[in-house]
Amino acid sequence: MMDTKFSDELRKRMTTIKHKHFANDTIYAYLDPGDVKLIECEVAEAFQDVLKALVINTDDDHNSKDTAHRVAKMFVHEIFRGRYYPPPDVTAFPNVKKYDQLYITGPISIDSTCAHHFQPINGKCYVGIFPGDKVIGLSKFNRVVDWIASRPQIQEEMTEQIADMIEKETEAQGVAVVIKAEHFCMTARGVKEHESEMLTSVLRGILRDDDSLRMELFSLLNNMKGMK
Repeated sequence: MMDTKFSDELRKRMTTIKHKHFANDTIYAYLDPGDVKLIECEVAEAFQDVLKALVINTDDDHNSKDTAHRVAKMFVHEIFRGRYYPPPDVTAFPNVKKYDQLYITGPISIDSTCAHHFQPINGKCYVGIFPGDKVIGLSKFNRVVDWIASRPQIQEEMTEQIADMIEKETEAQGVAVVIKAEHFCMTARGVKEHESEMLTSVLRGILRDDDSLRMELFSLLNNMKGMK
């Protein structure tokens, strides 16, 4: 009789409540205290099997002896922490002065991972806001971007997810998210194209529907650091 792995139990738990748990989904809300450590331990065991399949002698090789444990900690607690840890606290404040002009913050560093090949996605994110009755601190945009990016991602979907969360937290009249990134699945493998970048944008509300505001947005973006 095969031992049941913790991931099987967790997968069954989420399937029962119909949570799809895709690569760029967060599952923190379905974890009990201690579950993250169990995930880390199982990942370490599984990655040790990967090293064995690659015919790497981890018993005698001082360079790779603890690699499985290091990789497991990195996956669960660092580069994929957006799946297993709760979202950042985003405190909103009243827009007391009734500021009603477009503003843009960025560049915000993007450090993510391609869901197709588990290669890095490195780039910059820019967030445009046409505020409503609430405002949030600038650092909160960085925290939101980092939490969403810290999962296996596809850039188009990551841009949408960031816009979704910012729109929810700010209740702004208009939201824009623009990401410019380099994909190591293009530069480090396959065609090995080192000059290629990907640019994605998501516009919501008044920044999507108002032609003059949309033109102002992209005019300002062209003058932002890192966009040229």
